[in-house]
Amino acid sequence: MIDPEDKPVDHEEATVDDPDALGTRSKMIWPTISEKNLDSSISKSGQTREEALSDRYKMDYPKRGKAIIINNKNFDFFMEAKGYKTRHGTDEDACSMKERLQYLGFDVEMHRNKTCAQMMDILKQAAKFDHSDADCFVCVLLSHGEEGVIFGVDGSLEIRNIFNLFNGENCRTLVGKPKLFFIQACRGCNLDKGVSVNVADGSTTPLEEDEIRIPSEADFLVAYSTVPGYYSWRNSQKGSWFIQALQFMLLKQGTSMEIMKLMTKVNKIVVQDFESNTFPSLPSMHQMKQTACICSMLTKDLIFTPKECPMEIDT
Repeated sequence: MIDPEDKPVDHEEATVDDPDALGTRSKMIWPTISEKNLDSSISKSGQTREEALSDRYKMDYPKRGKAIIINNKNFDFFMEAKGYKTRHGTDEDACSMKERLQYLGFDVEMHRNKTCAQMMDILKQAAKFDHSDADCFVCVLLSHGEEGVIFGVDGSLEIRNIFNLFNGENCRTLVGKPKLFFIQACRGCNLDKGVSVNVADGSTTPLEEDEIRIPSEADFLVAYSTVPGYYSWRNSQKGSWFIQALQFMLLKQGTSMEIMKLMTKVNKIVVQDFESNTFPSLPSMHQMKQTACICSMLTKDLIFTPKECPMEIDT
């Protein structure tokens, strides 16, 4: 049985009093890391200046990078009393994502049933890690949730606090590198009944500055299993719809397709191939749909080009 989881361009300089003006390339208010030249941070992240200005992320560092999977299945008594029950099927999600990420060359750390404090400790250590010889960083969070929060086994944790650990201010060796977060969790309690679709047949200008400065919040991709306010669906035997689709596409085209195109195909699978089947036990939740929500702050194309010896897995 399927279980729900829980204006024209203004070319004048913009000022704080004129937040809608786009302005020119200015040293005034572009978000920066402590208003400092980022050349030193680029050096710490292992990039040359040419690589930092490229249209594609550098993916030929010695290592692919670290991947953290936090899989919360069983919750404490107080959480269960609030309705946050055991998440049957999440182990399938965790195992399949571990295999796919290892296949792509990641060094995967698996963590199970962690409190909020433990989750933050794990991720703080990951943010402090030296990523200068790595392509990127991945975090997979599998748990109950609500809008803006993810649950540890003992309570809620603001997702924004997790992201902040890896921004340019706090994780210098990942500056200019992709930081990917895949979050399988509810974001509310609404249900999507879906709508019918009627189907018919039918036939750069170079930078003028001497320094490179980028926003500290750049180079993130956050993929939520569902949109704000809605349930996220999980099959108690096969795992969640979102992770099933994601691991399938990572295996099929993970080393050849640009990540945003790949995530669009993931969403297509979730939208077209899945529908809840809870009749007759829960007729009010029968034939429900879901769509993933992909939020990108990436600044370049990202393709997990194969390392020399990717790990082989049975399919």
